Amino acid sequence: MDGQSALQSGATPLAVRIRPTTLDEIVGQRHLLGPGSPLRALAADASSARGATSVILWGPPGTGKTTIAKAIASTSGRKFVELSAVTAGVKDVREVMEQALAARDLYGLTTVLFLDEIHRFSKAQQDALLPGVENGWVILVAATTENPSFSVIAPLLSRSLLLTLEPLSDADLGELIDRAVADPRGLGGAVELAPEARSAIIQLSSGDARRALTALEASAAAALAAAEGDESAPVVTPELVSAAVDRALLRYDRQGDEHYDVISAFIKSVRGSDPDAALHYLARMIEAGEDPRFIARRVMILAAEDIGMADPNALPIAVAAADAVQMIGMPEGRIPLAEAVVYLATAPKSNAAYLGIDAAIADVRAGRIGRVPKHLRDAHYPGAKRLGHGKAYQYAHDAPHSIAPQQYLPDELDGTQYYTPTANGFERQVAERLERIRRILEDRPTRGRGKRTRE
Repeated sequence: MDGQSALQSGATPLAVRIRPTTLDEIVGQRHLLGPGSPLRALAADASSARGATSVILWGPPGTGKTTIAKAIASTSGRKFVELSAVTAGVKDVREVMEQALAARDLYGLTTVLFLDEIHRFSKAQQDALLPGVENGWVILVAATTENPSFSVIAPLLSRSLLLTLEPLSDADLGELIDRAVADPRGLGGAVELAPEARSAIIQLSSGDARRALTALEASAAAALAAAEGDESAPVVTPELVSAAVDRALLRYDRQGDEHYDVISAFIKSVRGSDPDAALHYLARMIEAGEDPRFIARRVMILAAEDIGMADPNALPIAVAAADAVQMIGMPEGRIPLAEAVVYLATAPKSNAAYLGIDAAIADVRAGRIGRVPKHLRDAHYPGAKRLGHGKAYQYAHDAPHSIAPQQYLPDELDGTQYYTPTANGFERQVAERLERIRRILEDRPTRGRGKRTRE
């Protein structure tokens, strides 16, 4: 069946038709597929399970987890069994183990068990896998979009090799799309793909091969329908791509000026306390296929740099949002991201801690360091007492208010103040407490001490 007939007949989806059958045909994941890699070794050894290692493939959707598993089975000549954690139970797992043991003992055939979405398996269901994996009845290739450290039991993790898959790069997606257009198993040249449409599909796919091929197939079908009766070759245009995926095409080049303009506007909107503008730019980045991990990193930096001590809860909330994105992926990850962005935009702002550390680093780089005061030096090793280390040190918890009035900075920097809190949010309380603390610390005998603030 040619590409046009396949599109018109509603045959097997394009992503399935052109699925690679060998590791060499797989696009992307070069860090896992090089010569001598565990996956190469697993695909090459068909004689037995000896030396073969069960693996857990962790990565976002559409990065090739199922494809890798099937390529290993078909290349090595092993028996391939696929289970989905969504529908399979303990009984199904045990049946596979029994059949795998029989195939090994009777026919010398090793079974590759591909278990999709292993994170959905309960502890009892994962426990049922252990005998087969431990005794080599099966080679487990498990796939998950969630961090295995949280979703897979420790005994199974310790018996498997954890491999992390990355989202496909734009170049990888371009290669995959070009192959699908030309391959007889795919579209077989039934349509032409305009360069702008190719770029649009890449941007809208967010590193997901399955999403790219689905968008291509839908766009190609639309092009064929639009060109019916026309003798010229159907052309997939950006407008057809937009209509096919029901999403407006954004002017957003992840390598160009628009990328930097949008992220700059996003940062400045959060800093400027405008949650509506912040959500707008967040939506533009998400819809344009920006890596959600990049967005999450920016949100964490914003929390530390621009909110800081004015609201100490901002950074834990940003980190939690980043963890959630990593664990649940997109599109659901947009929700914790939006929650964190709104929290940061509406939180009181302070960059005092950020300015403080930069001022301290500037002093260190300029050579303004000095020796650690003797009473603060380590006094636990033999000979330290003879050197006077720790002598006259005051244990803070024994002092009133747990604040010991003694010198902490080196002589050369004594009296320097790097941190100047604002009157915003929680930092107002910090400023009031710090003023009292500094009065107590200054009430001590000193030599040559003068207050020095950062310039």
